[in-house]
Amino acid sequence: MDYLEQELASVEEKISETKVLLGTDLNAEAETELQKLEDQKKSLIFAMQPPVEKIEATENFRSIIIEIRQGVGGDEAKIWSSDLLRMYSRYAEIRNWKLEVLDDGVIKIKGEGVFSEFKFETGVHRVQRVPMTEKAGRIHTSTASVVVLPEVPDTFVDIKEGELEWQFTTGGGHGGQNVNKVATAVRLTHKPTGIVTTARQERTQEQNRKIALSLLRSQLWEINEEKKRAQVTGFRDQIGRSMRSEKIRTYNYPQNRVTDHRINKSWHKLDTIMNGALQDILQELPQILQVENSK
Repeated sequence: MDYLEQELASVEEKISETKVLLGTDLNAEAETELQKLEDQKKSLIFAMQPPVEKIEATENFRSIIIEIRQGVGGDEAKIWSSDLLRMYSRYAEIRNWKLEVLDDGVIKIKGEGVFSEFKFETGVHRVQRVPMTEKAGRIHTSTASVVVLPEVPDTFVDIKEGELEWQFTTGGGHGGQNVNKVATAVRLTHKPTGIVTTARQERTQEQNRKIALSLLRSQLWEINEEKKRAQVTGFRDQIGRSMRSEKIRTYNYPQNRVTDHRINKSWHKLDTIMNGALQDILQELPQILQVENSK
């Protein structure tokens, strides 16, 4: 046990001892001392984190994985998921970023500053519009969930082979007859967490294995980073797994408006936004949310 670990253990012991005094004649003094000890604990935990340059480097990830899954709304939710995928793909083309399809509803985008712009897109995206199949002209509400993960280097996450369970089946990707005859599709399970990733778009099993492992590595990194932030800050961040079920944005077609509920701000010209004109949202949103998180 190194010095910082010893100090942390000592502070945690003092916290336990001080909590015993709460509710006694020394309650006021105990509350004051407890606050000081909690602050010391946070400082020690922060000091035990990886070097600052490594943490800051996460903002500079040049490759991200976006996964979009339909939510409530039946067939309209499936169409909405495809619309979101097209919107992000069009924005990547506008920015001259490299786009790669990894699986159904899963894409990878490479480019300078891509993670910094996309990291707040994780959450539930809701649409209000009249579906093409709606004959009575009624407005329906459907949802899709978006998950944005950085593609992280091997050195960022330690994954042991014994923790992995591989399954292989015939796929249905763009490899022609080969994927229908050979077991190229991959299903990877991380036994300690139960996380499952799949890949089937590539022609060979080896290529799909690499994709499935990369997807898993990104999800494990996200879990680890969220734990670190929670320890240091003591509250939930605006990114990460905790945001996946949060309704973050509504796309209202009758009113030609997009509203982000986290900052209570709307943008108009919905048709151009859905065609990839996301720059105002993606570049403004991180600035506002990062200021809010720092308060």
